Amino acid sequence: MKKVRTDIIRTKIKEIEESIQLVKNNMPDNFEEFVDMGLLKDGIYKRMEFAIENVFDICAIINSDLNLGVPTDDESILNNLLGADVFEEDIKEKLKSMRGFRNILVHRYGKIDDELAFGMLNNNINDFNVFIEVLENYLSS
Repeated sequence: MKKVRTDIIRTKIKEIEESIQLVKNNMPDNFEEFVDMGLLKDGIYKRMEFAIENVFDICAIINSDLNLGVPTDDESILNNLLGADVFEEDIKEKLKSMRGFRNILVHRYGKIDDELAFGMLNNNINDFNVFIEVLENYLSS
């Protein structure tokens, strides 16, 4: 395996884990509570945005360190990492879903659909742990 900047990657992993833990610790059990959270809800959205950006930063670092080519966008980075056996197709799909959610948070296409966001947070937050596990396995190999 070619040398990747594991120190930077592990720092970003720690930042992802901290963000996800903060989100989990502050997520209410039901949508009604979530919609009424005000500024705390915005904080959850910002932490999710930060975690997702760290995921894609890690992907870009690995793409660069493995000399997989100059990417044109996040999609090409994911394709490069898939082709280099950094992860499988299912992880690529999870990351694409994360990117879509990040785009909604960043660009606030209209207004964020809190109900959709609440569902995504509850149903997909463990995708970060799956990504980290795959990444740790890759870095250890």
